[in-house]
Amino acid sequence: MKVLYFLVTILALASSPSFAYDPSPLQDFCVAIQDPKDAVFVNGKFCKDPALVKAEDFFEHVNPGNTSNALGSQVTAVTVDQLFGLNTLGISLARIDFAPKGLNPPHTHPRGTEILIVLEGTLYVGFVTSNQDKNRLFTKVLNKGDVFVFPIGLIHFQLNVGYGNAVAIAGLSSQNPGVITIANALFKSNPLISDEVLTKAFQVDKSIIDYLQKQSWYDNN
Repeated sequence: MKVLYFLVTILALASSPSFAYDPSPLQDFCVAIQDPKDAVFVNGKFCKDPALVKAEDFFEHVNPGNTSNALGSQVTAVTVDQLFGLNTLGISLARIDFAPKGLNPPHTHPRGTEILIVLEGTLYVGFVTSNQDKNRLFTKVLNKGDVFVFPIGLIHFQLNVGYGNAVAIAGLSSQNPGVITIANALFKSNPLISDEVLTKAFQVDKSIIDYLQKQSWYDNN
């Protein structure tokens, strides 16, 4: 009987949604399509008729990002929204370009773990653990060829601390990992979060919250 209970527990854990990210595909591919006519709906996208799929459905060219902005960085995502062939495959990536002192600001990916490799330059990167883990900060200075992992859902950032431009590629464990930039979410939500909530949360005067909400928060994603 104990063996039976053990097997049931293992099966329950294996099938638990908490252990899953994007569902595993049940076919070779499911190229997403905008027009739902004669298509099948899978993983939030309509699938193209396999007979009509071509090589271009799996191809995307990524140009260097324009870093002439307030943050000095630009994230160029390649998710299922840009590359339809990623649908049901459970992966995506992003190219991140940094001007000197450029910042990819604190943000989270609610649906994906990120693994980042530096192609050029020097980055100061880090992530903050959950309240349960006392919000510990893990940081590292990365140089060309270095790799760092940001666990799913945790707040993380990258800052160019070199003297020149920097470039990194991030792989993500979801076709649509999502991104929540912390400053934008708190001070540029639609509609705005009430002053009463933010002043109490941050223990600051209302004038500071009003000031922050009036800023032009730039979204580099």
